[in-house]
Order: sequence, then C-alpha cells, then structure tokens
Amino acid sequence: MSKFSLDVLEKRVFPFVGTKDPDVMLGAAFGEDVALTRIGGDILVSHVDPIVGAIGNIGWLAVHVACNDIATSGAPPRWILLLVLVPSLKDEDLLEQIMRDAERAAAQTGTAVIGGHTGYSSGLSRPLVAVTALGTASGRKLVRTRGARVGDHVLVTKGIAIEGTAILAEDFRDVALKAGLTPRDLEEAKKMTDEVSVIPEALALAEHGATAIHDVTRGGLLETLLEMCYLSGVGMEVETSRLPVRPVVARFAQAFRFDPLRMISSGTLAATVPPERVAEVKSTLTKMGLLFADVGRVTGGSGVSLLGEGGPAHFREIRCEEDELARMWALYPRKE
Repeated sequence: MSKFSLDVLEKRVFPFVGTKDPDVMLGAAFGEDVALTRIGGDILVSHVDPIVGAIGNIGWLAVHVACNDIATSGAPPRWILLLVLVPSLKDEDLLEQIMRDAERAAAQTGTAVIGGHTGYSSGLSRPLVAVTALGTASGRKLVRTRGARVGDHVLVTKGIAIEGTAILAEDFRDVALKAGLTPRDLEEAKKMTDEVSVIPEALALAEHGATAIHDVTRGGLLETLLEMCYLSGVGMEVETSRLPVRPVVARFAQAFRFDPLRMISSGTLAATVPPERVAEVKSTLTKMGLLFADVGRVTGGSGVSLLGEGGPAHFREIRCEEDELARMWALYPRKE
C-alpha cells in the first residue's frame, strides 16, 4: 500500500477537509502526524493509520504504529479504536489472532481499546487493520513536524529500514531464502519487530527540547526528512556514512534490491535538536540504551542533500506515493 502523491492530495483531498471550528488547533495537514483539538482545558491528540502491507503480527503492528504517531507529538497514547477487515467470512481464526495481537500491543503501549469495527470483504486479498489512537497533552509542550530550525542537529534512532526488513523476513520467507539469505538472517530480522515502538524515546526527545519529531513510516527516512524540510521551510545536509544501517538490513537490501533510505521503518525516529540541547539529548538516549546517530544539520534552502563518497545528491521532490515495501509486494508472490 502506498500514499497518493502530494499533488493528488492537494487537489483531491485537502480542499474538502478544512474546518472553521475554533477548537481545532491542527487539522488535516500534509506531513503532520497528529490532529490537535481543544477539549475543555486540555488538548486532544489524535491519529489514524491503516496497515495492509503485512500479514504476520498485523494487529500488533497496527496498534504500535498508530500509538507511535501520538508519541511523536510529545504526548503518550491512551485510547485506541480498531477497524479490522479480513478477506472472508471463514477467516474467524485470523480475526481472533488479529484481536489477540492488538490486545497484546495495547497492554504494551498502556492504551485501552474503547471500540471499533470488525468485518470481512471479498475484495481484500489480505487483512486490513486501521487504528485510531488518542491521547491528551495534559500540560505538556507539544512538538510538530514543522518545527525544525536552521542550525539544529538531525538525529536518527535505532536504524533505518528496520520495520520493512522485519516484514520481509516474516511474509516473504521463501523469496528471502531463494535470494541467498539464511534462516539465521530471517530470525535476526524478525526480532527487529520488537523494536517498533518509539513511545519512550519520542517522549524523551520532546521533553528534552527536540524542535521536530517524525516517525519513519511509508517512504522511509528520505521521505521523512523531505517532509520535515517541506513543512519547516528549511533544508538538511545528511552524511550517509553516519546513517545507522544494521548489517542484517544491508543483507536484505542487497538480496531484495531495495533502497534502505526509502523503506518503511516504524521504530525509527528522525528528530531535530538545537545545538545547545544536543549533549543533553544524547546523554538521555544513551542512558535509555538506545542506538542513535547524529547524521547531519538543518540548513537554509530546501530539500535534503545526501553527502557521501559519490558526491552530494540533492532531493527536493516529495514522493510520498513511493515506498519500497509496496514495491516488494508488487514484485514478489504474495505469501498465502
């Protein structure tokens, strides 16, 4: 599954989602992870996200991915609504497994399932799970995607392409083995699914002064950074040699011939941090035992410049419709 292009969104979607409600502080906006709404004396933080590019653990993954987006604002998630659609009336066992997995993820994220909808559709070839996650600011200073400032450091946590690699190991086992990967590679990759949650580090980054936080979902790290630049009206320079690419991710990228920079990676955060707060943030992340890398700087101009051995490569165009995991589903046989 991929997104529509920014051009399509601006022509076909955003003209119809405006509101004059004065309590809507942040409504539908490209690249922003959440909506913000005044509720009494508090601010409601909300987000909805579907998962269809996975089969194994889809209920667990969907809950974590939606809750991650709430956390990127600096607020902890509290409640979730589940939409679960399976391909057939006969898929009762699949439905139950999805619900069990979602319940497990809710316990891990500290959220309560407060409702939703379940059903089936013959038009589906694999299950679809959409989760609406909700939280409240409760006095916290909230962070938006658009807050990056010239001079900020660009930090990336955990590593790139970790979610997409884990999904390939789970749902494309036969393809992976034929491509030369080993059963040990598959097991190592699948374990990265356990790292999908970004709630602790997102809340810590927000508390310690991050100006912008964005989780790395469809389109990968490059798309994430482009969206941060676009919304903030800045550019970025990124040293490719500093990007955290795990060896198992590199092996999968070579075997499947995908670009790790454009592969979905829930579990990874991109954050911009003012120079005067960098030491504090790095100390906090280190104490949390979290892998991270300081990969570049926020600059004037626009777009993302990747600085590497082959010389600089500059990217300006938002291509949210492109994603390497979606390309894998098109290229390789679907797991039955």
